[in-house]
Amino acid sequence: MNLHTSANLVALYTIVRREFARILRIWTQTLIPPAITMTLYFIIFGKLIGARIGTIEGGYTYMQYIVPGLVMMSVITNSYSNVSSSFFGAKFQRSVEEMLVSPMPAWVILSGYVFGAVARGLAVGLLVLLIALFFTSLHVVHPWITFLSVLLGATIFALAGFINAIYAKKFDDVALVPTFVLTPLTYLGGVFYSVHMLSEPWQSISRVNPILYMVNAFRFGVLGLTDVHLGLAFVVMLIFTAALAAVALRLLNLGVGLRS
Repeated sequence: MNLHTSANLVALYTIVRREFARILRIWTQTLIPPAITMTLYFIIFGKLIGARIGTIEGGYTYMQYIVPGLVMMSVITNSYSNVSSSFFGAKFQRSVEEMLVSPMPAWVILSGYVFGAVARGLAVGLLVLLIALFFTSLHVVHPWITFLSVLLGATIFALAGFINAIYAKKFDDVALVPTFVLTPLTYLGGVFYSVHMLSEPWQSISRVNPILYMVNAFRFGVLGLTDVHLGLAFVVMLIFTAALAAVALRLLNLGVGLRS
């Protein structure tokens, strides 16, 4: 390993360690709120409404059916919010300028923030999954598909959060996309229902929603059920990952929204 590569790995480790420390330092904001929110979802939708719905596809209860969607929803929202707030905070404090003038390449900066966001997303997802076991029983049918789908979903929205943070000029801009884009996409992403239950044009609209493919890939890994072709779901996620990574690196290299 040459000196240049070693220096990049040290820089990457430093950013990731700082992000991990930030997540743990404010754990009452990063881990507890999503756990409480998902618990309320399990009680209201799973127990109260689910008891009236009964079984759904594959003989699973409604509670079992919505658990993968709720886990994925918590993963993508927390991955997104972590990197958008963290990187915008670095912009606001002007500490990002120190990274830009250092020999650190753009991919190291991007990777460090994305790794931290994915770690928070996976931690929250695991916490929500453990909470779900108090309400229902689950058996993961395809462990590797489960892991890969949640990893790609977290990475996609970590990259999207990074791009949002680059363009954001004030703290309100960080919350704009989750409120007006992420929330509608999530509720139209098959978290609480099968997409086949929708009438047109909502079914066609849902099929251009990337969250639908993430939720269904994860649901297939956990329950063996999916509304979309599994191969197509992974192709969509890989395309979004590559496209968002390329855009984020381009913006970072150009210094868009970072250099005044």
